[in-house]
This record gives sequence, structure tokens and C-alpha cells, in this order.
Amino acid sequence: MDIQEELRASVEHLRERGIGEVDVAIVLGTGLGGLVNEIEELLGISYSQIPNLPVATVEFHFGKLIYGKLGGKRVLAWQGRFHYYEGHTMEQVVKPVRISKMLGARALIISNAAGSLNPDIRKGALMCIEDHISLFPDSPLRGNNLDAFGNRFPDMREPYDVELSRSLFQVARELDIPLFKGVYVGVPGPQLETRAEYRYLRTIGADAVGMSTVPEVIAAAHLKIPCAAVSVITDECNPEHLTPFKINEVLTIAKKSEPLLTRLFAHFIDRLTFDGR
Repeated sequence: MDIQEELRASVEHLRERGIGEVDVAIVLGTGLGGLVNEIEELLGISYSQIPNLPVATVEFHFGKLIYGKLGGKRVLAWQGRFHYYEGHTMEQVVKPVRISKMLGARALIISNAAGSLNPDIRKGALMCIEDHISLFPDSPLRGNNLDAFGNRFPDMREPYDVELSRSLFQVARELDIPLFKGVYVGVPGPQLETRAEYRYLRTIGADAVGMSTVPEVIAAAHLKIPCAAVSVITDECNPEHLTPFKINEVLTIAKKSEPLLTRLFAHFIDRLTFDGR
């Protein structure tokens, strides 16, 4: 079974389970699943029940797909994502994005937990990603092009939709939620970076570093799904003042920032409009 057949089988199964058309797809990152509590849930499905979908192995990623309504939109929320460092192929990592598109999604919203490389962006802050740098050794588009999904050479001038990002900032101002903007660098992980690597990442122009998001955004650009992404800054990566990395502290910071992110995304989705509706 090739990748397109696998995706079609996954979509067919989801439709049979009761998932209808989708307006907005949401990928929720580490410790950031609280938005699902705002969704008027119509259906919840464990990833393990969806054919041809890998199972998330990171213990703090729920691995559940939520379909419902939020802000008058039909949303599909992926509560937990797949990471390259788990051993998944890039094709597997971006399956949620492709499935969402096949179900009709017209916008993609992504969240992640990230480490700050910019001394002006501190722990607990939210950062709207305006661009990214990929240091992954692979691309979800490598191999034969899936012509039904997009062109062989997708344009990456603006992988993060300018209008969606502008709307995010407008909502943040109205809600009095501080929102930074910056460049996210995606690394394969799972090890954290050395002091020299943090210096390098800052030198090449990154404001935050993480182990996700970039493959999903590349897939979205290929599919021509408008995309916006926000990082929750959960640790500070100053190479001159590094402290031992503790995942529990990262999850604690993410939990404290989650209500702000949830308010921002909920109001943002409510504000979204689509041509023809």
C-alpha cells in the first residue's frame, strides 16, 4: 500500500466514524492540549484506532483526535503529534496534516513548546512564528512527488500565512496577551543542544528552537493550506547560563502558559472567515 492509499484508508475510516467536513485543523504540542476543553466535542478517536496512523510514543502527548465545533467552525484537533526523533519517517510525521487537508481543512494552526535563543523572549512567553530554519536531515517531500497534493517544488517564501499571523496579533492585542514574533529553528533531537550549538543557532538567525512543526509546515505549504504557528517558550537557552534540562519544569511552564494560548487560539478561530461562507 503506497502513502496515498494509506491516507485514503485513514480518511475513509474517519468519515465512517462520523467526521464530516473540516474548516480548521489544529496540532497541539507538548503540554498544550487544553484547547480541546473549549471544543464542543462531537467525536473523539484514539490514534491507535485510526488505520495507518503511527502511535505517539511520547508519554505527555495524548494521542487523541478530537472533532467538534469551536467559534462556529468545524475543527479537527490533533492532541499530540508525531516527532522525527521517535523513529517515525517524515511521511508518518505529516500524516495528520495531509489527512486534515483531505477532510477539507482550510486553515492549519500549530502550537509547540520551544526553547528561547533570544534573551528578550523569556520563559512563559508566546511567540508567533514568522519564519523557520530547518536542520532536519530529511524532508516530508523527499521521493516521488504526490502530484495530487501539490507541485514538485513548493514555494516557501511565506510558509506562515501573513494574514493569519496578522489576525493573531490583532486578537492578542485585544485580549492584552503579550505575543512576540520570531524565527523558529527545527532540529531532529531528541538530545538537547550543546552550548556551541546554541551559539550557532542564534548566529544563523533563530529566536527559538524545537523538535517539531517544521515538517508539518512544509507539508502544509505543499498542500497550500494557510498556516499559523505559536511557540510557548518553556526554557531559556542562553549558552552562558545553562541549567540542567528537566522535562517536568518544561511541562510546568507549558501548563502555566496554556490558558493564554487557549484564549488566543479560541478567539482567533472565532475571528476566522473563509471565502464563500
